[in-house]
Amino acid sequence: MKELYFDNSATTPLSPMAKEAAVRVMDIYGNPSSLHSAGLAAEKELTAARNNVLAALGSDKTKGRLIFCGSGSEANNLAILGAARAKKFRGTPKIIITDSEHPAIENQVRVLEEMGWSAVRIRTKGGTLDMAQLEDALDESTAIVSLMHVNNETGAVYDVATAFKTARKKAPQAFLHCDAVQAFLKIPMNVHRLGCDAVTVSAHKVGGMKGVGALWFTPETEKMRRLSPVIYGGGQESGLRSGTENTVGIAAFGAAVKENSAKLGESARKCRALTEQITNELGDCELISFNLPPVRAPHIISITNSRVRSETLVHFLSAKGIFVSAGSACSSHAKHASSSLIAFGLDENAAGKTVRVSISADYLPEDITRFCAALKEGVLSLAGEK
Repeated sequence: MKELYFDNSATTPLSPMAKEAAVRVMDIYGNPSSLHSAGLAAEKELTAARNNVLAALGSDKTKGRLIFCGSGSEANNLAILGAARAKKFRGTPKIIITDSEHPAIENQVRVLEEMGWSAVRIRTKGGTLDMAQLEDALDESTAIVSLMHVNNETGAVYDVATAFKTARKKAPQAFLHCDAVQAFLKIPMNVHRLGCDAVTVSAHKVGGMKGVGALWFTPETEKMRRLSPVIYGGGQESGLRSGTENTVGIAAFGAAVKENSAKLGESARKCRALTEQITNELGDCELISFNLPPVRAPHIISITNSRVRSETLVHFLSAKGIFVSAGSACSSHAKHASSSLIAFGLDENAAGKTVRVSISADYLPEDITRFCAALKEGVLSLAGEK
């Protein structure tokens, strides 16, 4: 039976153009930093991929810079720890994030707190940024503001453009960063309209290979040296990310971005129709409810049931060839309830009975019907109702 992979927020299958690029570039073995023709051939692949990602972000090499990293998490570290290390701050510097950030941000903030920084976590109850709390938190001690664009568990789309506009006005010296890993090529996005200094994206969330991420930042950030490296070595990637570049993975990233950016609108419409079909087909089951933010990315839907632990339901569906997750893949082995779901407004019991469904536009209405029937069967049978 056809497998239904509904865990695209964790990772995505390699796109056809990405796979083709990876196979082709495997024969381009030169080091991109070498000056001979083999090295120049590799450097040419990096340049092409960089331009593709810049274009998909609504930028180009005259208006922005793009540094390739080993993952989205590493790019986030370059943004946060890189900005924290780039200058000395008077008094107690403050970092502002949301209360539902990915561990790649939250865990860095805990490190900064251990180093003496203060941190404010802006509430996101119901899937909406608390703008009043943000405005109150912003002051002259604010050094960094980092806000995710799309929540990886609920699909909530936060109004980061308005938030960054407020931050720029009240804390003009602050470094503004956006983790856009779940937003990139899922919703329309232009980095210049976001109004921040840096944006993180990741390859394997958009049809590329694992092990590649990127940080976009403004020319002003480069000119004012507002980022310091977190990995030292040979000075690759403009001195900000040392280590020989993953040419194969970066070429595949650029190809996936080119392929998927061209069909973003169509993919979003298809995903929206499919997730709405899920709410329609499961809406009559009293044991099932949905965690729906007011503005939601088209590919993610969070589903809570009142009886069955999420891990049990995930295994039940997996046995039927249907793959969903019990939350963020990066914290799937955690012993505690999802902080994103608690921040959304669920209690620990409900959070522990919630699954995340994240689809792609490759699926059909009959696939959704099969999934919904299996989910109902799992909830009812495992709860002893059937």
